[in-house]
Amino acid sequence: MSMQSHPSTSSHRAAPEGRSTWKSDVVSGFLVFLIALPLCLGIAMASGFPPVAGILTAVIGGVVSSWLGSARLTIKGPAAGLIVIALGAVTELGGGDNSLGYRRALATIVVAAVIQILFAVLRTGKLGDFFPSSVVHGMLAAIGVIICSKQMHTLLGVAPKAKNPLPLLAEIPHSVATMNPEIALIGVVSLVLLFGHAALSKRVALLKRVPGPLLVLLFAVPMGLYFDLDHEHTISFSRDMFTVGPKFLVNLPGNLMSAITFPDFSAVFSSVSLKYITMFALVGSIESLLSAKAVDMLDPEKRRSDLDKDLLATGTGNLIAGLLGGLPMISEIVRSSANIGYGARSRLSNFFHGLFLLLFVAGAPMLIHRIPLAALAAMLIFTGVRLASPREFVKTFRIGAEQLLIFSFTLGVTLATDLLVGVASGIVLKVVVHLINGAPLVGLFRPKIEEHRVGGQVVLRVRHAAVFTNFLKLKKQLARHAEARHVEVDLTEAKLVDHTVMERLHELEGEFSREGRHLSIRGLEQHRSLSAHPLSARKKGAKSTLGLSS
Repeated sequence: MSMQSHPSTSSHRAAPEGRSTWKSDVVSGFLVFLIALPLCLGIAMASGFPPVAGILTAVIGGVVSSWLGSARLTIKGPAAGLIVIALGAVTELGGGDNSLGYRRALATIVVAAVIQILFAVLRTGKLGDFFPSSVVHGMLAAIGVIICSKQMHTLLGVAPKAKNPLPLLAEIPHSVATMNPEIALIGVVSLVLLFGHAALSKRVALLKRVPGPLLVLLFAVPMGLYFDLDHEHTISFSRDMFTVGPKFLVNLPGNLMSAITFPDFSAVFSSVSLKYITMFALVGSIESLLSAKAVDMLDPEKRRSDLDKDLLATGTGNLIAGLLGGLPMISEIVRSSANIGYGARSRLSNFFHGLFLLLFVAGAPMLIHRIPLAALAAMLIFTGVRLASPREFVKTFRIGAEQLLIFSFTLGVTLATDLLVGVASGIVLKVVVHLINGAPLVGLFRPKIEEHRVGGQVVLRVRHAAVFTNFLKLKKQLARHAEARHVEVDLTEAKLVDHTVMERLHELEGEFSREGRHLSIRGLEQHRSLSAHPLSARKKGAKSTLGLSS
């Protein structure tokens, strides 16, 4: 992901949150609300939850959680990355009864939220640095494929027979052949609008100010009215008969209070529940931490978030959402980056985005009922394609062939099994690859780090290996020298330096620089790069002309 730095003046840096920023935050909050409204509905329905559950989560994420976290510009709400887990929980815990599965899934969300709060209290926010990039991106790509495999049928107005991702993908040609023409027209044109907007906004600056989902709604809602989707009837097309009606529209309760649903804890200690509690807690925390870090890098004022505090805000929000019938929330990267692009300056933008959602759902539920499900499916497919874009494969391959192997393996195992098994398998393969590349087993988890002071400079000399499994110890030792103006990490004696460590050290270089300090990376001259990428893994061996600039 390429990130541009934005110039910021001293007056911007000094601007307090509140009265001085509220105007720009109201505008950005309103524009993000326009994006969030249909996405929250679509994510909830794709997760097997009532549509209003997604709105409820975003309201809590904005109105409540925005005051608890330190990530100032993040937007909290339901995310596509948790669809697979939520739908699996509803399906498996319900045993055919989706209503029961929904309430039992809420119980797993509540327990997972308590675990997230414990994570925050124990200051485990640093775990965001543990998981290797290729595994995380492989997991996200798998989520993208799963979203597309399910939503393509909704976009075409067809109910598939298959339930799992690979059979659902195989069933797409049949759905294309039997598609409902009116529903498919709304869905396909919505998809074209989203991809067209994304392409044209790179050339036409004005389009960047217009949310793509808003364009879809401006087309899809009138088309739904034109096709009279509010009343069930049949249409004839190419000698075939098709039924259209309210089932192809969003269904909302008459008021927000009637949407509140309490969790069912009767099966919370079953093996299935424990599996989903683990996935909600781990995957939700990882995604939220990674998103918060990414948003920090996009912040024009380069402010840094306390990830433990932000995890506390996420866990508290999830606790409330789970108790009231909502989806789990994370710090969501797409809406957060849009928030920054629209000029957000403080946490008030997240608050206003939640407030606008609350007012709209409370005051105009019938307008939401007019949204065709095919349009929401198009938005989710657009998100899924971005997660599993072919460019992700190319970008990963450029970092190194071993990264593509781990990325693809994680993706494939996740599609064939589930997220937890997929991520665990990717991590195991990464460890195996490190051993093959010469990383000694003795230093894989506990690196030997020698510490010296040379003049006013702190030198940390890493022996054995510097890889994702032992990076947290290196980072912990770096944190002990927060007062040092000059710190050097010497990797001369490390037999292997993996891509995750190269990437994390590069991020730390930027953080040191913004604090007026200097971090230098030395000793890579005798290491061979595994690709031409500047942050590729380095293996001790033939002399390489590539290195990490300091």
